[in-house]
Amino acid sequence: MTARRLYRNARLIDPDSGRDASGDLLIEGDRIAALGGNLGEGLGADVEIVDLAGLCLAPGLVDMRVQLREPGAEHMESIESGGQAAAAGGVTTMVALPNTEPPVDDVSVVEFLARRAREVKLAKIHTYAAATKGMKGRELTEIGLLAADGAVGFTDGVKAIADALVMRRVLAYAHTFDQLVIQHPEEPSLAGAGEVTEGEIATRLGLPAITPLAEVIMVERDLRLVELTGARYHVAHVSTAAAIDAIRQAKADGLPVSCDTAPPYFALNETAIGDYRTFAKLSPPLRSEADRRAVVEGLRDGTIDAIASDHAPWDQDSKRLPFSSASYGIVGLETLLPLSLELYHNRHLTLIEVLRHLTINPARILGFEVGRLRPGAPADLVVFDPDAAWRIKTDEFRSKSKNAPFDGRPVEGRVERTIVDGRTIFERQG
Repeated sequence: MTARRLYRNARLIDPDSGRDASGDLLIEGDRIAALGGNLGEGLGADVEIVDLAGLCLAPGLVDMRVQLREPGAEHMESIESGGQAAAAGGVTTMVALPNTEPPVDDVSVVEFLARRAREVKLAKIHTYAAATKGMKGRELTEIGLLAADGAVGFTDGVKAIADALVMRRVLAYAHTFDQLVIQHPEEPSLAGAGEVTEGEIATRLGLPAITPLAEVIMVERDLRLVELTGARYHVAHVSTAAAIDAIRQAKADGLPVSCDTAPPYFALNETAIGDYRTFAKLSPPLRSEADRRAVVEGLRDGTIDAIASDHAPWDQDSKRLPFSSASYGIVGLETLLPLSLELYHNRHLTLIEVLRHLTINPARILGFEVGRLRPGAPADLVVFDPDAAWRIKTDEFRSKSKNAPFDGRPVEGRVERTIVDGRTIFERQG
């Protein structure tokens, strides 16, 4: 018999349709069967009823930028531990970067990741494939074969595709197969050995700096190639006002362009580095307060389509080092929702606008059917209390890695339950 569950007395929020109203939601098997008011009448005794007592019920979060480290570095993060972290963070679908060992530049690795995700049975996991073999920026991968086997986009991960001719070919081949190309927006020759953004903080700390122009120069070059090829192009973790302005203009010109950012770029600025805090060492680096405000404005006006966790787990040996030796990146799956909700609590965005950046927008960019509340849609859901106050404690993370600059930060908004295909994969205890 098909499992049936009724979630009653929920605040139903659907960023796709604009719904924000009290009501019930019925799940049959792995799909949403119905939603609205007073659905409990006449359903029969075989329905399990869960009273949400006014908690928000929304589509599960779609995280379009995650590093999972499997295969090759499972001691930092595995598909299972990453799935547990995603579940605790309300993430029901995530897309993994291809920078594993070996990299995802062959059909066999795509198949391996799909098989492992089915075995673990937590959040749904998709993967990007490398745009170039070995992510070395020279020879193209088999874009058509990889796409046919399940790759949902092409990127060299945390490296920019620096050679303009190679990038033109990537975009041209991707356009042939209607595939998305995702770029790490940093001109490598300008970034060089830089570690923090150029400015007063870099000078005071004596750290090698990266000019913010390294981001917009790469974006503007690529936008010209998009004009030439017509390919779908996505800029990852935008962090500067100049790059956001360039993307805003490209969208106004009708180019098939989208972009995302990550919570550190609107929740922190370069001062978070403090006295050489390696847990705040990111790529792109944390920017000036003016750039942080530009990111908030880009989210507010819709120039920035999505918010991704940019989850980059590292072990302590990779982070507790002198600043110049430490690795780039932080974990983010478990803090994605509460940090994003700061935009709501600070009155920059409405609650439904925040959720739009976390659900339906990334789902549309990637061509997924998730991210919406409607009959027939997958029953991938998150239940959360938007006003629950708590402090982030990294030692309680389900991720194997704890590298985050937010330890001890007070936040509002907490995930209470996460549901994938009708199955509860996380429920807060106590």
